[in-house]
Amino acid sequence: MLFLKISSPYFHSCFSLPSEKDPMICTNELPQISSEAPAHWKMVLQGIRQMRSSADEHQPVSREKAADTVPPKERRFAVLTSSLLSSQTKEHVTRGATQRLGENDLLTADAMDKADEETIKKLIYPYDGDIPSSIEELLLLPGVGPKIAHLVMIVGWNNVQGICVDTHVHRICNRLGWVSRPGSKQKTLTPEETRQALQRWLPKEEWVPINTLLVGFGRAICTPLRPHCGDCSVNRFCPSAFKETSSLSSKSKRFTSNKKP
Repeated sequence: MLFLKISSPYFHSCFSLPSEKDPMICTNELPQISSEAPAHWKMVLQGIRQMRSSADEHQPVSREKAADTVPPKERRFAVLTSSLLSSQTKEHVTRGATQRLGENDLLTADAMDKADEETIKKLIYPYDGDIPSSIEELLLLPGVGPKIAHLVMIVGWNNVQGICVDTHVHRICNRLGWVSRPGSKQKTLTPEETRQALQRWLPKEEWVPINTLLVGFGRAICTPLRPHCGDCSVNRFCPSAFKETSSLSSKSKRFTSNKKP
C-alpha cells in the first residue's frame, strides 16, 4: 500500500503522495522519456481521472496546521517508519501502530535511539539521526525496496526520482498493455520491471499522480479478481477488458457442470 492515511492529527497530512493540485516537486535531474508512448494513453488517464473524481470528492483530506510545525527531519523519519510498516500490514494496522508510536514520542530517530534498540541505533547512526537522501542509500536499509525508496524520496524529501509502483499500478499497466519486458511484448513480471518500462515513455509530470490515481482505480474498478470492466468508461482502449471476468465465469460454469447431481 502506497497511499498512507494516518488518522492522528499530528501526522494526517504528512504522508500522502502529493496531489495534482500540489506544487510540482523537484524533477529537473530526471532523464527524458525515450520510448514511444502507447496509443490513447492520455484519453485513458483522463477517463480514469473522471471516474475517480466523484469518489475522491467524498474522501476529504485534512490539512491540520499542526503538521506544518513538524520539523523536517522528524517528518522524514516518520515517513520512512510508516512506509516500512505499510509494506507488511493492512492500512488499519499501519494507522494504529503509527499513531501509537507518535503518541509515545517514538517517531523520531533520537527517541528510538534512546530506547536502547541496538539494531535501530546502527541503522540511524550513519545518517546523523536523519534518513538517507538518495535512492541508493535508502535501498541499503533492510526492508526497503524500490517502491518504498521512491515513496520516501517523494514524500520525505520532496524529490521525484521515479514512479511509485505497487501491485495496483503493476497490474493495471499490464492490463492496459502499457508496459512490457525489454525487447519483447511479454508482460512485466515485477513492479520494478513495470516502473522501468513505464518511465521510458510516461511524461515526468505524471510520475507522481499516476500512483494515487491507479491505486484508487484498482481498488474500486480494476480489481485483482473479477475486475468491473462493465463499469469502466475506458474499457474500449483496454486489450484485457472482459477477458479476466469471462475467464473466471467460464471456469465457474465448468466447475458447476462437472458436479455430480
